[in-house]
Amino acid sequence: MPSHFHAVVWIDHSQARIFHLGLSGSDEVTLHPHLATRHLHHKANSIGSGHAAPDKAFYAEVTTALADAGEILIIGPASAKTELASHIRANAPDLAKRIVAVEAADHPSDAEIIAYAKRHFKLPLPRVQAPGSAAGERHAG
Repeated sequence: MPSHFHAVVWIDHSQARIFHLGLSGSDEVTLHPHLATRHLHHKANSIGSGHAAPDKAFYAEVTTALADAGEILIIGPASAKTELASHIRANAPDLAKRIVAVEAADHPSDAEIIAYAKRHFKLPLPRVQAPGSAAGERHAG
C-alpha cells in the first residue's frame, strides 16, 4: 500500500485514476468498473430516470484503494465523483472524514491531476530549472 498522506481520485463512470501524493513523489492506480458502462435512453411516459445505477462494487474497490490516505480530494467531470463521495460516507464513515473536497474537473492528463492536487494540498511543486543552467548555479544579475 502507498505510504503517501494525500490522495486525489479522478473518476467518471468508466475509470478511476487514483494518485497517492507525498514529498517523495506519487503512486498511481487505475481501476475500471466490472460492468461495462452503457448508455440508457429515457422514453417519454416511462418510469425511471434513464440513468444507470451507481456501480457499488466499483465504488467499493475505489474506497479500498483510498483506505490509507490521510486527506482525499475527489474530482471528475460528471456525477461519479458525488456518487463515490456518497458511497464512502455511507459505507466508510472514518474514511469520509478525510474527504477534503469534491470538485468538478473535465478530462485532465495525469500530470495535470497531480499538479492540481499538489496546489490543492499545498505541496511543493517541482522546481523548474532555466535552460542551460546547472543545478545550484547562480547567475549574476
